Amino acid sequence: MTEAWWKHGVLYEIYTRSFGDANGDGVGDLDGITAHLDHVAWLGVDAIWLTPFYRSPMADFGYDVSDHTDVDPLFGDLGAFDRLITAAHERDLQVVVDYVPNHTSDRHPWFTDSRSSRNSARRDWFFWRDAGRDGGPPNNWISLFGGPAWEWDQETGQYYLHTFLREQPDLNWRNPAVRDAMFDVARFWLDRGVDGFRVDVAGAVMKDPELRDNPLNHGRPWRGMFGAEWEAQDHLHDFAHPDVHRVWRDFRSLVDGYDRRDGRDRVVIGEVPSHDLVQWAAYYGERLDGMHLPFGFHLLRHDWGSGTVGDVVERVEAALPAGAASSWVLGNHDQHRVATAAGPERARAAMMLLLTLRGAPTVYYGDELGMTNVDIPPDRIRDPWERNVPGQGRDAARTPMPWTDGPNGGFCPPGVAPWLPLGRPGLGIDVASQMKDSHSMLALTRRLIEVRRQEPVLRGGAYRALDDLPPGVIAFLREDGGRRVAVALNLGHEAADVPLPGGRVIVSTGLDRDDPVKGSVALAPYEGVVVRLV
Repeated sequence: MTEAWWKHGVLYEIYTRSFGDANGDGVGDLDGITAHLDHVAWLGVDAIWLTPFYRSPMADFGYDVSDHTDVDPLFGDLGAFDRLITAAHERDLQVVVDYVPNHTSDRHPWFTDSRSSRNSARRDWFFWRDAGRDGGPPNNWISLFGGPAWEWDQETGQYYLHTFLREQPDLNWRNPAVRDAMFDVARFWLDRGVDGFRVDVAGAVMKDPELRDNPLNHGRPWRGMFGAEWEAQDHLHDFAHPDVHRVWRDFRSLVDGYDRRDGRDRVVIGEVPSHDLVQWAAYYGERLDGMHLPFGFHLLRHDWGSGTVGDVVERVEAALPAGAASSWVLGNHDQHRVATAAGPERARAAMMLLLTLRGAPTVYYGDELGMTNVDIPPDRIRDPWERNVPGQGRDAARTPMPWTDGPNGGFCPPGVAPWLPLGRPGLGIDVASQMKDSHSMLALTRRLIEVRRQEPVLRGGAYRALDDLPPGVIAFLREDGGRRVAVALNLGHEAADVPLPGGRVIVSTGLDRDDPVKGSVALAPYEGVVVRLV
């Protein structure tokens, strides 16, 4: 029996606003994505993940949804979505869409109804509470986007909860009507042909029933991912309540029902940015009946020069439930690009690591080119998080895809201002330039994905770390029966001689080696190799 595509397949994240502008307004859209699907298929990935394209006032660029079952005119219409689905499936690409369950827009009909009166039938669809004893918010919860997580509503004389912007009120998933309505949203898109969901902030949907204060954080390591104010608390009561697993078990059952109906394999992927590996692994479910893939964010904001990348991988491998598929992410629309986080000199080795680890990797659009963060002038800042919490901005990693080295990188027509500035042209960080270079980052990414397909052990084989390595080196075996492949990566700034069993290099980060290996392999700084062992 063929294994489900998502267990080892490569997912490619597309930030909808930034991939391709088909109508010439400077903002990416669905038809723009469809126009560039040949690039994605040529790269060799198995699936695309689309960030929100639903109707929205765009306070948080689509993560504030005002209609879950329609396309915002900025991105097209339902016809454009259907064309994208058809075109992707014709190219054997699965389509995963964002599912935003924790909150809506404050302009969503559900919330406007809820806000209209304390007696509204939808009042309990959201969190409405009286002021605290001191006349302030009901508890000490902090919005991830800065300030209290409660907003006063003058008309009805109560506070409402918003874990993110005040324009994003939180849904109350303890109300069965909310659960039913949001499950119907999933059914709408499944019926339209999607192949799965990436669940936004999966751990936030079930809060503490008593809405108790969060304690202070006494050492939980967030590594600066969310800002000092938010990280000062230990988010025991507003995130990752144990009841959340029942929600995703039921959601998984809904999705599995579609699989049983037509024999297709769909996937539920969860955004679970927890550094607590026990807490993270719990999202798989006790019987692997929860999420198929809780995203593995364990290397995000990691110090790539610390020599501990291998330690992180080993801890994740140890925490992974038996039979579960692991998931690895090195960059996304909320984080620094990996070529910035790891450093441009390590970008190739980072891509080799991502595409040779066990499980299902996700490549962020543009990382196949080695895109770095783009400096955004103060007058071009768009991200509300940056405005509220300086230093937390995400614009720098969301800039348009450079297809050519011409005006606007071929993303939108010349003379049109793209919604965010592109990186400086002429550096070779664009698709057209790298297509001409057989040793480019693009060529390396495609080759690594090709090797994953050619070597079954890289898809389904076990992981075993190698010991006694030089400083800055990570090396491991992928094994399945008698087949073995070794991966050795020098993340340090000194050359290293790495002990390896005999074999032959089948791909190197420079795409310039196919030499035999006899007991060891010499690696230049930041170089990596994949070796088929004899």
